[in-house]
Amino acid sequence: MNAPTSHAAPMDSTAASQTDDTATKRSPLRLVLILAAIVGVIAVSRMLPLTEWLGAVQARVEALGAWGPLAYGLFYVVAALAFVPGSAITIGSGALFGLGTGTLVVSLASTTAAALAFPLARTLLRDRVEAFAKERASFRAIDDAIADGGWKIVGLLRLSPVMPFSALNYLLGLTRVSYVPAVLISWIAMLPGTLLYVYFGAIGRDVAAGAEKGPFEWALLAAGLVATLVVTVVLTRAARARMKASTGLEA
Repeated sequence: MNAPTSHAAPMDSTAASQTDDTATKRSPLRLVLILAAIVGVIAVSRMLPLTEWLGAVQARVEALGAWGPLAYGLFYVVAALAFVPGSAITIGSGALFGLGTGTLVVSLASTTAAALAFPLARTLLRDRVEAFAKERASFRAIDDAIADGGWKIVGLLRLSPVMPFSALNYLLGLTRVSYVPAVLISWIAMLPGTLLYVYFGAIGRDVAAGAEKGPFEWALLAAGLVATLVVTVVLTRAARARMKASTGLEA
């Protein structure tokens, strides 16, 4: 009886050591990927005529005065309901309004889109959404998981890229999750991704416009972006692992 126990410890220790070594090897790679993403944003900002694009859109928004952010938010809601990818619009919000206002606009707009799609899927668009769901084998697993985990699974779905944002908005309306908890957890779980994309837009605007900042200011912006990216990646990976454990679905 004692022999198996004495041999198990070294094996566990070896496995733990291998796990630590793997994690150590992955850490530099993650840092490289994060830095590459930042460099990529700066390069794209320099190569594309972002100044002209932003100038044209900004002129229209500024012409609306205080109604500009509201108009942009309404545009986001309509686009999300029409299955238009929201990543570019989210980045644009950061470029137009900055980190604070841009995050607020997108956060409220994305939550509003989710809140509107939910009842639409249960009423006016039910037949179309059901037909759409039948074509997605993953929906049955999601529906079963939500029946057991409720709003917690909704939060994991929002953090893990198992399904596109607009599609998930409608498909959640077919599940048995309660409306208010689903909307609230969606708002909270979407914040990290929203902040990250808006941050990209805000920095991209400064780069494209050739904003005069000192090395320390640029270092602070870069540090903030890296921190936001790391937190988002960590949350997404954790949600992905839990989602796979709950539904068997891969992101």
